[in-house]
Amino acid sequence: MRLADKIAIVTGAGSGIGRAIATRFGREGARVTVVDRSRERVDEVVAAIQHAGGEALAAVADVTVDAEVGRFVKATTEAAGRLDVLVNCAGVTAFGTVADSPASELDRVLAINLRSIWTVSQACIPHLRRSGGSIVNMASITGVVGAPGMAAYATSKGAVITLTRTLALEVAEAAIRVNCICPASIDTPMLQASFERQADPSAARARNVKRHPLGRLGTPEDVANLALFLASDEASFITGGTYVIDGGALLARRWQD
Repeated sequence: MRLADKIAIVTGAGSGIGRAIATRFGREGARVTVVDRSRERVDEVVAAIQHAGGEALAAVADVTVDAEVGRFVKATTEAAGRLDVLVNCAGVTAFGTVADSPASELDRVLAINLRSIWTVSQACIPHLRRSGGSIVNMASITGVVGAPGMAAYATSKGAVITLTRTLALEVAEAAIRVNCICPASIDTPMLQASFERQADPSAARARNVKRHPLGRLGTPEDVANLALFLASDEASFITGGTYVIDGGALLARRWQD
């Protein structure tokens, strides 16, 4: 098992990519704290991990509330005695241009997609210092190239990339590694909801698939595989990296440009 006896916290673990990461980590031997705002989703993921023979701790929490962050980090470290891996996967999407989006929308998106990474990492770093460890942040290809019509979302994800690089330099002396993942279109409930905003959701989905030279959308499990590698000791000399997982979408975009 690639994460045998590791202690991991995964935020946004109730659905989509976060759920896939939490369950994969559990199968690979980690003891996983499953963090999500929904009690129902947390209980489902904890049950799935335990059913597969793994160990999990439930943490119903809002990652934008500092006191709640402190509680689930404390619960994890008190139960396990240490912390080895943090995956910051909580996030929301948002649509709108700079011209037509109120500043309050930017504040909302940044609070979840960026500030929560700051505060959760801040709470975890003292514990990660004791063992070395790995932080994996979830960004997006929109943070690499921008995304007209998704201004707040793309801005938040670009900031995640910069935060990842900065934090990697700050904690390298403690042997803590920090990397981020930049997915393209991953077949999650969040992506499907974006298709449902269109007049013809099926056509919107088909157009999206065509943007990926590999001819399909990514799956949450695709991203979980990459997160597993970055969290594991196999990636012990890797830090500050931005890892695109996009089925060739950025290559195709650059070729067309």
